[in-house]
Amino acid sequence: MAIEITSESMAGTQPEPTAVYKESQHPSGFSTTNKPGLRRRFRVASSRWTRRNFSSRARELSGGEAIVLSVPKSGRTWLRAFLCAYFCKRFGLEFTLRPDRYREQRIPRLIFSHDLFEHRTKGDRWDRFRGKYLVPRNELGRAKIILLARDPRDCFVSLYLQLTRRDPNAPRKFRHKTVSEMLRHRRFGVRAIINAMNDWINEFSGRDNFTLVRYEALRASPAEYFRDLLAVLGEAEPDATIFQEALEFSRFENMQKLEAAGAFDSNILHPGDVRDPESFKVRRGKVGGYREYLSVEDQQFAAEAMTELDRRFGYTA
Repeated sequence: MAIEITSESMAGTQPEPTAVYKESQHPSGFSTTNKPGLRRRFRVASSRWTRRNFSSRARELSGGEAIVLSVPKSGRTWLRAFLCAYFCKRFGLEFTLRPDRYREQRIPRLIFSHDLFEHRTKGDRWDRFRGKYLVPRNELGRAKIILLARDPRDCFVSLYLQLTRRDPNAPRKFRHKTVSEMLRHRRFGVRAIINAMNDWINEFSGRDNFTLVRYEALRASPAEYFRDLLAVLGEAEPDATIFQEALEFSRFENMQKLEAAGAFDSNILHPGDVRDPESFKVRRGKVGGYREYLSVEDQQFAAEAMTELDRRFGYTA
């Protein structure tokens, strides 16, 4: 079922680990610094390993009732905040971005992952061989799949600002790159975002338990589409009062105030610099905001790249 509603678990796992970006000097995209002997034995990961995760992190990416896949900066923190607010209130619990601490079995367990995008941008050759950032194949075959999509141009601009203004673990060289240079970057540019989105929709769109969530529709009518999302998760008739409270709580303006005040119990929602609005996790969320950051030439480049995006997403250049 594909409906337009627009790595970590909501329950039962450890909090989201801090992202680490490792330099990659090898032309193939693999790091030249790897485990002793590995380079001789495994030059290129075979396609049959693509959906294998041999790392200890596989456990964190397993056991969910649903798996939410997205490119970074697609709005998943907003989506997560709403769901946490709703389910915590629903069962009389104090709000937290980590409801696993309550061990409340009635709260559905969701796995949030950037999956293929992280696999291609983070870690070294050893990480990629083990599939450290990939959701295991058997989990993808068992759980519901929710694909959260956003216009790749808006995703790119937000990701660029995170890498240059917010994320202390981003490679230092990125802080000196212009938005124009990063737009064309092989691993973090707009085409890398488009490739990941295309690969996901090609992999999952034929399944009965697949749901496409479009960020833009969610922003245009949050009450309607958050209600639909809850139905996908088994909450067909949400409590009206609790639903409205969760909706108000997760409004961008409220989340920005809470983030600035350090009110969240997770490092997920902490600004890089409280004096710099562009360093906030909850930054703007504006639809079409990329136009304010990209030159006419860069917008043309991005528009050409958008012609490669699968039409099933519903975006146009």
